[in-house]
Amino acid sequence: MKKYALPLGMFAVFEAVAVALWLTKHNLFYLFNFSYIGLAVSLGVFLLIGRHKHARRIVQLLVGLYMLVYLGLICRENMQIEGFWYYLFTGVFEAATIHYAVAKIFGPLIFGRGWCGYACWTAMVLDFLPYKTPQGPRRKIGWLRYLTFAASLIFVAALFLAKVGQIERIMFAAFIIGNLVYYAAGIALAFAFKDNRAFCKYLCPITVFLKPMSYFSLLRIKCDKEKCVDCGKCKKVCPMEVDVTDNSRKRCNGTECILCMECVKNCPKDAL
Repeated sequence: MKKYALPLGMFAVFEAVAVALWLTKHNLFYLFNFSYIGLAVSLGVFLLIGRHKHARRIVQLLVGLYMLVYLGLICRENMQIEGFWYYLFTGVFEAATIHYAVAKIFGPLIFGRGWCGYACWTAMVLDFLPYKTPQGPRRKIGWLRYLTFAASLIFVAALFLAKVGQIERIMFAAFIIGNLVYYAAGIALAFAFKDNRAFCKYLCPITVFLKPMSYFSLLRIKCDKEKCVDCGKCKKVCPMEVDVTDNSRKRCNGTECILCMECVKNCPKDAL
């Protein structure tokens, strides 16, 4: 049963959040929401342990489609970063602010950038593209993420300062348009750089929250140096170009590990 401690632990964490928010906010939705996501994530970890080929993709679709279609299109909640700023400016701890607090600000202290690997609805689509691993050198244009981060903040701040009416309708339109722009930019970058995850590395504004918190993540890929034969396979299959053979927190691209487990699956000596 020891090998199932991780999925059970993950479910327990999400269930604790679900119950706490349900009792605090007096809203049954939070119990359903975080219980569902916790169940989906736990299922994925369980399938990973069983070496199921499509374990991560199953979780991506279960969580990503739920957040994009149900929460976004049906419930009309802007779960993009603009929605986070919107609720923050209105002073309400609801929807996007709760989502960001759990998944992208405090959550990474436990599971790092697992959000990017298992729940992001943008990456969910980009991972279907042909360049599973980078085919070229890494570009030094990561500063672009700070521009998109600032642009989202300025956009929402301008709406409030200008006291624009029907701001909720504008935020829903921003969710639709924003997603289309993200998908278009992500696909264009993937083919331009021959790297499915180019958008995540260079343009995604959410990484401004994720990267610093991921540095302290409790869940990390570690290397057993006694088993490792320095074959380099782990580095070749890593979509985020993380040096997982280095166990220090300062390892190359260490804050970008999405826990996809490709390195673990491809290690010939089970050193990871």
